[in-house]
Amino acid sequence: METLLYFSILLPLLFVLLLVKTLKSQRKIKAGYNLPPGPPKLPIIGNMHNLRGEHPHRRLAALAKTYGPIFHLKLGEINVIVVTSSALAAEVTKTHDLNFASRPQFMATKVILYDGGDLVFAPYGKVWLQLRKICTEELFSQKRVKNFGLMMEEEGHNMVEKTKNMTVNGSPVNITNLFLSIASTTVSRAAFGKDCTQHERLFTAVKKTFKYLSGFDLADLYPSLTFLADINGMRRSLERVRRDLDGTLNEIFEEHMERAKRKDEDTNYIVHDTLDDEDLVDVLLRLKTSGELEDFITMDNIKGVILDLILGGTETTAAIMEWAMTELIRHPEIMRKAQEEVRKALNGKRKIEEKDISNLPYLNMIIKETLRARPPGPFLVPRHSLETIKLGGYTVPAGSRVIINAWAIMRDKTCWDDAESFKPERFEGVDMADVRDSFIPFGGGRRICPGINFGMRSMENVLANLLYHFDWKLPGGKRPEEVDVEEAFGLSLIRKNDLVLVATPYKYI
Repeated sequence: METLLYFSILLPLLFVLLLVKTLKSQRKIKAGYNLPPGPPKLPIIGNMHNLRGEHPHRRLAALAKTYGPIFHLKLGEINVIVVTSSALAAEVTKTHDLNFASRPQFMATKVILYDGGDLVFAPYGKVWLQLRKICTEELFSQKRVKNFGLMMEEEGHNMVEKTKNMTVNGSPVNITNLFLSIASTTVSRAAFGKDCTQHERLFTAVKKTFKYLSGFDLADLYPSLTFLADINGMRRSLERVRRDLDGTLNEIFEEHMERAKRKDEDTNYIVHDTLDDEDLVDVLLRLKTSGELEDFITMDNIKGVILDLILGGTETTAAIMEWAMTELIRHPEIMRKAQEEVRKALNGKRKIEEKDISNLPYLNMIIKETLRARPPGPFLVPRHSLETIKLGGYTVPAGSRVIINAWAIMRDKTCWDDAESFKPERFEGVDMADVRDSFIPFGGGRRICPGINFGMRSMENVLANLLYHFDWKLPGGKRPEEVDVEEAFGLSLIRKNDLVLVATPYKYI
């Protein structure tokens, strides 16, 4: 009874407070700014009602047809600028890159990702610059990615054997689960090494994290009302997930530090090329203990970088591969061409080696076309406007959130011929520098994803193995045109329903 009375008083007061704040905010902006056009705003909620119905990327693409390639939304207290053209996206990521190099902060990223101290959500500044340097020069350098080749070979072989075992009694293969498994295992081995006993516990916590990072909380839309996150229990839920993740990561880091200590004390330990026997946690700890990192880089920053790798390298990577297999099963002629390429290149070999991957240009085109047609992140990670600036002839107020609809840009008929069709051949002979403004699955500018080479290599390895070792078809005699392609919107744009296929082992020559 007391709780009911409390809310009966609180809610009307909250309504009045929000109404006053939003009206003041709207008057302040309208007074001096030539904002981009956009749908009419309602008091308090702004344009939240305009996002009902379709998935957000499709809804915003539809709004762009009415209001143009740049338009303005008001979501609660937040000014949102939506960009849906390659030219304007290039202005954000290149022309005005420094102004848009920072990130807005969200409740989930602040709590789970160490107060935005990771690479993806860190504000532009000395911490982010140092983390970026570590990733490009150490963690994802070409040499280190190449050295992960043997690990990827092993994981590819393990996946093939696992799949063969499934086919013994004619059981269909759940491709969705298979890809999530190998993506998480590959990332785990790169980050923590082969013998990570905390793998299952860590990735159970990571799955919970996906849910919180895939949307926004009411507190994110009304940042001045800091008590909202406490009222709805969101902060408590996030802190619970953070404790699980942090506790597990601390265990892993302590084991790595203890192992490094034993190596230092063992006079009989043979020193090899560090690239051959270091995982990514080893690299980060070595840089930290040797003093190669600036003093302001904390252990929380280091754990944040590892979490970025795990979050970006599991569901996202699995989603890309799953959509690739979906499109291959929908287009038998493309599947056939890809299998002919890999089987000709391997010429009867029993295992695919890392060096074989570079001889599969058509497979590379298939992955690029999947990234274009089915980008795992339909929106690039939001940008934060540091200053008031002109974009496309309109005013973008300081503090605005800028959303680039990559899905819409990569299906723009003015940039791509027959944009709605799945055509890997469109990338044949194409210099990627010529399409860098319209092909943006990894972002652009200072904030472009540093793990592109690692991600591409791991996906090529998995798909090459499945195309080489098996023939694929739909269960129950279904035809290619009957393939389900319904989407589910989350941290990544995934299939709503699992992809299940029938595999027949390929008979070698």
